[in-house]
Amino acid sequence: MSSICSWHTLPNEMKLAVVDNLDSTTARTFSKVDLRTYKICISSTFKSVKLICLDQLQRFLENVPRSYCHHIQELDLCTRPDTASGEQLAPPHPRSASDAVLSLLIASPRLTKLTLRMAGSLNKSIITPFAFLQELRLLTITNCAEEEQSPLSERLVVSIAATTPGLEQLSLDKITRSKLHAPELEGVYPYIPLVAGDDDIPEHPVLGSELSLPSLLRIPTLKKLIIRDTHLGDSKWATIPVACRLEVLDLGSCYHETEEFNAVCTERIMAAVGPTVDEFSLTTSVSDAVFATPSVTPLPRLRKLHITPFFPVDSVVYTMSNLAGSPIESLSMQCYEDDVVDVCSALEDFLSLRVERGPEFYDKLTRIDVSVAANDHSTSDVEEQEEHREATKRLQDFCRDLRLASVVGKAVPEPCPFIHGPSPLGPSRSSSVSISDSNDRSSSSASRRANTL
Repeated sequence: MSSICSWHTLPNEMKLAVVDNLDSTTARTFSKVDLRTYKICISSTFKSVKLICLDQLQRFLENVPRSYCHHIQELDLCTRPDTASGEQLAPPHPRSASDAVLSLLIASPRLTKLTLRMAGSLNKSIITPFAFLQELRLLTITNCAEEEQSPLSERLVVSIAATTPGLEQLSLDKITRSKLHAPELEGVYPYIPLVAGDDDIPEHPVLGSELSLPSLLRIPTLKKLIIRDTHLGDSKWATIPVACRLEVLDLGSCYHETEEFNAVCTERIMAAVGPTVDEFSLTTSVSDAVFATPSVTPLPRLRKLHITPFFPVDSVVYTMSNLAGSPIESLSMQCYEDDVVDVCSALEDFLSLRVERGPEFYDKLTRIDVSVAANDHSTSDVEEQEEHREATKRLQDFCRDLRLASVVGKAVPEPCPFIHGPSPLGPSRSSSVSISDSNDRSSSSASRRANTL
């Protein structure tokens, strides 16, 4: 006759094995059974911590035993004041926010993933603990305040990133140029926010005083770099000695500058780090024809290309022609609901060009995906929805004729800007066509379709 063991009769090793398989939410619920269970669940309960405002951060430090912070591996914190009450609160003194962040980082040596949402720059003292975060691999730094009133200095951000010994993935959003590195931008049109008074940030052991954004390329461990809503006009991107081997590059644009200026900046950075890049997310058009020739392209290993919703749709064919020198296997394009017809039409034009150019033009291409992001202001009626379906069907039929896998459907929200896996959407929310599902079509069929477009 079998006997039933209660939870508390199990040895601690088995209890820990069970708790380690629980996610943070389940572990917190389970920890409320009794005091002994709570103690067993501490490591899982505090494995991932998210603090959405400065008030929460300060209360966490006041009420949570410091020893519990040793269990934190993923930390997401924000230094913005609490606005949940709807009251207009005075911004906290930068030193109080800096001290709180500094205390928590010092107490959390096992961090592997850190997201810092800063309400402007913090005190230079927060740089120090990053040298001791030996396991930190993923770092995200975002300015959650208005850039004009509370800028986040590039010098502070670069110093933090370069101080982190094992940093592999870095994501930056709304970082502000420093007057020390961009004096030419002061007092000229268009207006670009600049940071003053950040000359007190100490020199880095390797980078010295050169703490401008291009110096990020001198971090040897860096494999993935994302920069959004940031001015990338520093000419040093073209001359800085590159020490990293970037595999993933995602560049946004600066809304203070023109589309042409942002495109030049993007091409400059692409040329600098391109030889090792496997995956690239594009927001601006590419006009330099050097990218079209396989023998000289700066992107000889590019296999996955992502086009963001902010990309100019009328530049799709032009840009794809100029990137023909790379062995691109997968093309994914995001758009808003209002742009579905235009995006599908642009991709059809690109496929028509592929047919006209012959088998060597994008010969490695195997799939084209379109993910449609929700638009809160979309007011499409029944007729427009029917146009969307027809445009989607035409694109997928064309892909089928060319024996390309294709997925078109609603985008699934992801914390990461890159969508990995065989499909960026998932079978339940999209209409898909794959190579295995399609029948053999002759190349003449694709040619006839191309001629009719």
